[in-house]
Amino acid sequence: MIGSKRFAGSIDGLTRFIVPLGLLAATLGSASWRPARWALWVLVPLLAIALWDFLQTRHSLRRNYPLVARIRWIMEDLRPFLRSYVVESDLDGRPFNHDERSLIYARAKGELDAHPFGTELDVYSDEYEWLAHSISPNVDLPKTWRVAVGGPQCAKPYEASLLNISAMSFGSLSANAILALNAGAREGGFYHDTGEGGLSRYHRQNGGDLVWEIGSGYFGCCDEKGSFDPGRFAENAQIDQVRMVEIKLSQGAKPGHGGVLPGAKVSAEIAAARGVPEGVDCISPAAHSTFSTPIQLVEWAAKLRDLSGGKPVGIKLCVGQPHELFAVMKAMRETGIRLDYIVVDGAEGGTGAAPVELSNSVGMPLREGLVMTRNALVGCGLKRDVKLAAAGKVHSGAGLAMNLGLGADWCNAARGFMFALGCVQSMKCHTDLCPTGITTQDATRQRGLFVADKAPRVARFHRQTLAGLREIVVAMGLENPWQITAADIRERLNSARSDSVDRIYPFLEENALLDDPGATPYARYWAAARSDSFRRTG
Repeated sequence: MIGSKRFAGSIDGLTRFIVPLGLLAATLGSASWRPARWALWVLVPLLAIALWDFLQTRHSLRRNYPLVARIRWIMEDLRPFLRSYVVESDLDGRPFNHDERSLIYARAKGELDAHPFGTELDVYSDEYEWLAHSISPNVDLPKTWRVAVGGPQCAKPYEASLLNISAMSFGSLSANAILALNAGAREGGFYHDTGEGGLSRYHRQNGGDLVWEIGSGYFGCCDEKGSFDPGRFAENAQIDQVRMVEIKLSQGAKPGHGGVLPGAKVSAEIAAARGVPEGVDCISPAAHSTFSTPIQLVEWAAKLRDLSGGKPVGIKLCVGQPHELFAVMKAMRETGIRLDYIVVDGAEGGTGAAPVELSNSVGMPLREGLVMTRNALVGCGLKRDVKLAAAGKVHSGAGLAMNLGLGADWCNAARGFMFALGCVQSMKCHTDLCPTGITTQDATRQRGLFVADKAPRVARFHRQTLAGLREIVVAMGLENPWQITAADIRERLNSARSDSVDRIYPFLEENALLDDPGATPYARYWAAARSDSFRRTG
């Protein structure tokens, strides 16, 4: 019985193989064959592929269905294209839909970014939100605004734009992408965050303002063992082009996750940027080795500020355990040391690759994380000294306005600027096969990204997005965007009811956590927070 089944299976497999052979034979024997001899150059290679598929042992579909099974792989490759340009509507698509991408492309190219015939959004859906305008718009406003970053302990404060390039490392992005982003930042007068991959020569070549991000691998300021090297840090941090220093605690796409760049990918250029040996595995641990408590964190931040010559030093994190955030507040209160700024990265952020479990299920979304951090600072009387930035899927003036209404002083964007470079959301960032040359180290693919053309697009996107923010501030009748409050942002709770965001999320008064923490919704987190440990008490 078993033998007969095996025989039947072999015959079935051979039959499937013979199908392509039969098609070839039918073509060769047809009356129209002689005038179509050129077809030989197509059919013979296809037969060879079918034979190879039938004999190989690695792929069962190709072995059972020679040649024909390859159609599945072709359709898999075409699926993003077909989905994006054939199946999806203007409001479909993730992470960014077609309308969102079209707005960025239009602004980057300097084209008309107006929309005809009214909104395509369903204004009665549960996802709709809007900003409250004034019956008396205020047209007498500055063309743009800047925010001073640097508290009382900072000798060299920085005037930051309200929109800047978020952290993206050389290695994750191509050399040409880094060059274009930084040239655009210089032209537009905003900063470019280096990402944790080090201060590469491409970041420095065009002279745009830089924020140097220091991750757990201490790339660009590490010794031979991978530990933090104060001397190397000071050497790079005191470069004039470096305006601020950012300690990366976590990121939205993969919070609490380290990484390994295999030695085969550690080229001479990447090794030089990171200060690691060429061709050796480059390890980014999940946790920092320079501190293990909140007090040690703020003390190290103060040390970095001194080593940099007095430049602003802050932290970036995706909020996770609330008591840990409050522990940092307690550490600042108890030591008297102030961070200069905090960047909140939302769980919806991310540019490269991340484990799907982390990107889908770990980390606090931006809105909740931003409100909680704002409340932590305000409730501890620290907001005047410590500025707050928001990062996570920011791409429009409306997005800027809403983040500022929730407590942010400025915003950072990564994917928005990638779209300005020409990203088409092909979702190939982690494969080295990026079709636009942005997230690849393949020199032939990078060639398609022409820096002289893309840098002005980066600057235009920035300029037009801030112009969109200004139009909103004008329409709201305000003097500046920091006057936007949560009460000005409205959300539809269901098809029949809406409410202002300040009634949906708690917004604390000054010193509320110090004066009466039990009256706040954060009482148990505050009680669990310790300045000498990130671990929860009780």
